[in-house]
Amino acid sequence: MSLNEEVELLQNIPLFSKIAPSKLKLLAFTSDRLTFAPGQELFHQGDPGDAAYIIMDGEADVTVDTPAGEISVAKVRKNDLIGEIAILCDVPRTATIKALSEVTTLAITKELFFQLVTEFPEMAVEIMRELAHRLERTTQQLREAISDRAD
Repeated sequence: MSLNEEVELLQNIPLFSKIAPSKLKLLAFTSDRLTFAPGQELFHQGDPGDAAYIIMDGEADVTVDTPAGEISVAKVRKNDLIGEIAILCDVPRTATIKALSEVTTLAITKELFFQLVTEFPEMAVEIMRELAHRLERTTQQLREAISDRAD
């Protein structure tokens, strides 16, 4: 994927849609492109968070360890941002991400991510929206799980 194609992909992600193409080009240039084979972990629950990842291609499974074992809570695909909770909150990774197909990512370091949020406050709003949507989905899943237990 060329630098211009990466910039175009970034422009289609709500988080980055209002950032000037020249800044996105710098982001793409300074970020690492990483490829993961099917079955390979992008990161593991409990690991320290050093970067956020944008899925550029492929699909991965999001799992969490529970007392009853590992459970799948979501799938992530092209244009999804993952790993930002650990760097925003300075906590260990909250889930494990495992590639289901070959997954190509753009890894954005913690320092670069915070620089972008500082320079583009509208990114912070988009991050809050995405985290709120995730919390809403998680709450709904918990309601359904509790409802299923009661039946």
